[in-house]
Amino acid sequence: MPIQPRHLYTAEEYLALERKSETKSEFFGGEIFAMTGASRAHNLIVANIIASLHGQLIKGPCEVYPGDMRVKVQQSGLYTYPDVTVACENPEFEDGRKDTLLTPVAIFEVLSKSTESYDRGRKFEQYRMIESLVDYLLVAQDRVHIEYYTRQSDNSWRFSETKQLDGEIHIASIGCKLPVESIYEKVHGENS
Repeated sequence: MPIQPRHLYTAEEYLALERKSETKSEFFGGEIFAMTGASRAHNLIVANIIASLHGQLIKGPCEVYPGDMRVKVQQSGLYTYPDVTVACENPEFEDGRKDTLLTPVAIFEVLSKSTESYDRGRKFEQYRMIESLVDYLLVAQDRVHIEYYTRQSDNSWRFSETKQLDGEIHIASIGCKLPVESIYEKVHGENS
């Protein structure tokens, strides 16, 4: 029996399907990848980050988006849904629907066992192609651990991390400070 060739989608086909779908999927290289649900710890961390950022950004030029804001890496064609995204100063979108952001400044990904290596590796490789992106933060959900990458003027990335609940993350590009304790509020000590 002959093997059926796999159907590769165009970006236009993906967007048409995605905009009608009740679930989220990523798109890369003609393939559509269904996204899975998130744990309680994951959802609490995302909500805590958004709450903290929103309070600091509400009066300024930046906007914070939850995981339903799709981001496109124009250079590679990846469409993805970061857990938290911040855009500033007239964010650019792919089209008039304004549901696919092209110019994120900061991206947060909450790590899970199934996505950790991808978020740290191939996905970050893709994100680094976005010229507007300055800050990339990886937040563990099973322990207190935040990895923070900041783009330098020579286009290299500086790495820092914290494992201290009493620490603070300063995100200069968006003028925000995030106490680590607030990120892990109601999560610390919980099983993910």
